[in-house]
Amino acid sequence: MAHNPVDPPLDCDKCPRLVEFRKANQAAHPDWFNAPVPAFGPSDCTLLIVGLAPGLQGANRTGRPFTGDYAGDLLYPTLIKFGWATGTYGQSPDDGLKMNNCRITNAVRCVPPQNKPIGAEQKSCRTYLVDEFENLPKLKTILALGRIGHDAVVTTLDLKKADYPFSHAARHTLPDGRILTDSYHCSRYNLNTRRLTPDMFETVFKAIT
Repeated sequence: MAHNPVDPPLDCDKCPRLVEFRKANQAAHPDWFNAPVPAFGPSDCTLLIVGLAPGLQGANRTGRPFTGDYAGDLLYPTLIKFGWATGTYGQSPDDGLKMNNCRITNAVRCVPPQNKPIGAEQKSCRTYLVDEFENLPKLKTILALGRIGHDAVVTTLDLKKADYPFSHAARHTLPDGRILTDSYHCSRYNLNTRRLTPDMFETVFKAIT
């Protein structure tokens, strides 16, 4: 059986600014998850999706990546369409959705103010992404959603960002043979401005095997 990568403790104290923000949200919304969000999906997956960070009213509220916010409304139906998930996405962790050979995590596991983690927070949280890569034995493809997710993957794998530039629908063959694929993040802003469209997003998934 594949080792299950280690998720951050719910009281992780690595990032003072994020801890302060978490405590404020715990006081304001005591019924929310308000903790580092664990990865979602099996550890014997071949596809790992790496996003930016939990959304305030999305994963930070529900405790499951991309669940309950605008980004999940595109991501999960797309995963279902291409066979990477089964069920119906109901914007809730108890919707019964099951991941098929796919796992989702974030570069930063705690919700940051204004959805913008700083460099020190990205560095502090990188240990959990390192653990993901070390304990996903069947991993073939990494899908980075957005430049921060892309840069987190490249840095975590000790590669040079200049050798693997981010661009939508880019496919990079890594030294170990795995594929790093990029997409613009499926955020409300990118979709509203049409920087990313559903068709553009599906184009990325059509190239993933």
